[in-house]
Amino acid sequence: MALKATIYKAELQIADMDRNYYATHNLTLARHPSETDERMMVRLLAFALFAEEGLASGKGLCVDDEPDLWVRDLTGDIRCWIDVGQPDEKWIRKACGRAARVVIVSYGRAADIWWQGVRDKLARQDKLTVLNLPAEAAPALATLTARSMRLQFTIQDGQVWVTDGERTVQVEPVTLQGTAHA
Repeated sequence: MALKATIYKAELQIADMDRNYYATHNLTLARHPSETDERMMVRLLAFALFAEEGLASGKGLCVDDEPDLWVRDLTGDIRCWIDVGQPDEKWIRKACGRAARVVIVSYGRAADIWWQGVRDKLARQDKLTVLNLPAEAAPALATLTARSMRLQFTIQDGQVWVTDGERTVQVEPVTLQGTAHA
């Protein structure tokens, strides 16, 4: 019997002073059985970093040709494709062919090794932005995981503070390629 996704509810209050974006988003997250708390929380961080009207979850882990997050315009064209982790460089190139902008948010101990392996192959992708989280960021974010979450994201000068009201995690993504915001 196949394992089912676990459902999480999250209220994100986002104050992004770098982009002058202030909003509250109520999300329902389906965590795939193979997804860790760390990855799910990095998805939430990616949502906060690139939040805009129309940003929605894709099928991500369940379907190879959909991202974790994306923004589609009214014609169905993909304006922004956002993936979390260390996707295969062939999938990244394919995404760059389908979307106006592609963002990868890499994290974890293997992120540096992954980037060394794909950096030269992706250097010509002018639509691509690659952000890397410090090694301690994903485990720290995972401590905020709950089935029902109320998180505040404050973004200023490239730094992100995430709090659940009791604990606060600071994350400073490093831009490896492209620009953090378009």
